Amino acid sequence: MTVEPMHGDERKVIPLRRPGQAPRLFTDGDTPDEVELFDEDDVLEGEVVGEEVEWEALPVLHRAAVVVRETVTSDAARTAARQASYLVVGASVARRRWKDARGGRYERMMSAAEAVGDHEAVLKWAELAAQSHADRHARRMERAANWGRHIERLPLYAKGTAGTMGGLGVLLAVAEKDAAMVAAPFLAMADVVQWAIHMVVILWGPALVTAPIVGLLALWATGRGNLAASDIAWVQALNPAAEDDEAPITPSVVVTALRDLGIPTLRKAIEAMGDAGAAMLSPIRIAGCGVELDVTLPSGVSTEEIDKKRRKLAENMARHEYELFITIPAKAHTVRLWIADSGALDEPIGPSPLVTGTSVRADYYRGRAPWGQTLRGDAATVSVFQQHVLITGKSNQGKTASLRALALWLALDPTVEFRIADLKGVGDWRMFEGIATELTQGPADKHIMAATHMAEDAVEEMNRRIEALKDSGAEEGVTRDMARAAGSGFHPLVVIVDEAQKAYMASHIKDEAGNPYGGKSSRSRYFKAVRELHNQGRAVNVTLWQGTQDPTDENLPKIAREGAHLRASLFLATESQAKMALGEAPVDQGAAPHKLRDGIDLGTVVTVGPGVEIPRGQPSVTIRTHFVSGKEAAAAAERVKKQRGLIATREGKAEKVAPRSLLADLDEVLMGRSDDEVRLSHLPALLSQHAPDHEPYRQITGEQIAATLKGYDIKVTKTGNVWRLMPADFRAGFARITTEDFSQE
Repeated sequence: MTVEPMHGDERKVIPLRRPGQAPRLFTDGDTPDEVELFDEDDVLEGEVVGEEVEWEALPVLHRAAVVVRETVTSDAARTAARQASYLVVGASVARRRWKDARGGRYERMMSAAEAVGDHEAVLKWAELAAQSHADRHARRMERAANWGRHIERLPLYAKGTAGTMGGLGVLLAVAEKDAAMVAAPFLAMADVVQWAIHMVVILWGPALVTAPIVGLLALWATGRGNLAASDIAWVQALNPAAEDDEAPITPSVVVTALRDLGIPTLRKAIEAMGDAGAAMLSPIRIAGCGVELDVTLPSGVSTEEIDKKRRKLAENMARHEYELFITIPAKAHTVRLWIADSGALDEPIGPSPLVTGTSVRADYYRGRAPWGQTLRGDAATVSVFQQHVLITGKSNQGKTASLRALALWLALDPTVEFRIADLKGVGDWRMFEGIATELTQGPADKHIMAATHMAEDAVEEMNRRIEALKDSGAEEGVTRDMARAAGSGFHPLVVIVDEAQKAYMASHIKDEAGNPYGGKSSRSRYFKAVRELHNQGRAVNVTLWQGTQDPTDENLPKIAREGAHLRASLFLATESQAKMALGEAPVDQGAAPHKLRDGIDLGTVVTVGPGVEIPRGQPSVTIRTHFVSGKEAAAAAERVKKQRGLIATREGKAEKVAPRSLLADLDEVLMGRSDDEVRLSHLPALLSQHAPDHEPYRQITGEQIAATLKGYDIKVTKTGNVWRLMPADFRAGFARITTEDFSQE
């Protein structure tokens, strides 16, 4: 069984064959016995390759259908249909605007509010609609009254015009010495009227022809400019550009994206609204490199359902998941959407002012650090005034650079003292040599011990300041003037521990008494120092900044993380870690460092706390921090050193230095001296000679010694701005204090 070729066909024919059998080619020259025959019940496979059927041989209706199909699907037809769609959209927009001018907007809002069960809003819009109707009626009546008044005054207008023209005619007659010129203004007016009538007659016909064309062109231009706002399916199909990734976010796009989320209750509510869901949306606001709007959800739809559909909602608006941020504002039953322009978040932000500008200044009390940009594109600044800081995130996301940028800015305030422990030890903080009074660098046990001793020394300094503040009688805490006064002892002290998780995890390191350096028990030395600094340090300008990786309850105990005021998180792997970093409430309300992109959103921090400006109704602010490289940080640090002057930076000690008694050392220094008055400004040098390894004696001043002595009721005098001390007075006071201490024991 074969398929015979048509007459005159010289091409080869593929014979029919059984399934699985290889084809065999033959031509019409093959003999019949060369052709294999098949039974009628065989299942055959085959393909006829022959001459096309003649066009004239096709039925008329078939040929007509082919012509219509080819015409309709041609590029020219699609172009014509697309141009026609502009007219349809333009007419729709014109109709909507016409209705809006007559109260249509209020009707849509009332229908939408009624659909979501918001009766209060229905009443509000009804009142506004009634007021608008009353205002519109009043305007119509006013116009009618104005026309009536003008009609009543027509005789007066005619008399005035005639009098004016007559007066002009008299003037012309006098000037030309011709009485006939009195009528000249009336004749000129008649000529003008005649010319105007002729022009109307001439232009009336062309105007009737061109008016519809102008109207169609106006509709075409209006429709072309409002394609994105159209929700007509066939119009969108004809205009693929309206669905391009770069298309702007419009109410129609947002409502359609919400409708197609796969939430039946939401879809039904939108379809039931008179305005197709537009009343759910607040006005769309430009917000930096994107837009922002609030969505009031209909009854039966929760904010949690929308948040769980983040990826689908973003894709419905032609965006990636990371280009959509969902937060919960203060208004109930509402979600706030921030939608980035396509690709905007992949563009780098500008360099830090610390790198580009030499005029940057810092003030611990009043200044704000230039940290980066918000997603809106606004400058993100941070106040670190009396703020305990915690920055955390997964490894290699930019944590150290973010923390170091804050410290570099604050170092421009020469009154601020830094004590730093870098428990990574790869040189990230090396540029602070000559700026910090203490710098520990390294990951070993001895470095963890040194960091712990540094924190404990800060606690001792905090306690000293608390007592001094109590004795000072200050009623408003440590004021800016007190902090900036030379030798006051209340200058800002910032203790920085980077990679602090190593200190918390060092429970294997124990002191002579068996107390662990790490851990989270009440005996943990580092943990105890952190708690004490968090409790009272900020009141006397002693603050703790910590940087940690991958927070857990073990490497960042709850009390330690909750004690920080300013909390920032880079990318974290899980929501539970995000809650550890920022707190449960901000994350429940939409703060989402776990939704940042690992390895891509480097330096992007989700931040909470009083030190940053958070938009009203939002739980957090996302900041793209300026990246300051190690080389740039070193250059910035050199400028800081030129401004502040170099200081001697001591290395942290694993063995804690035994505390010294200032009074006991003064007793040693003054022993054997005459009873002549001693200038207190001379005592720091004597103390440094007496205890050369004791760093505080290198920094102490005569005024600080005077304040300490007065605190113990030891008499000091001041004449001509010079503090003086009688050795006899000191010995008497020291003996009294020693006796009191012995009695108490």
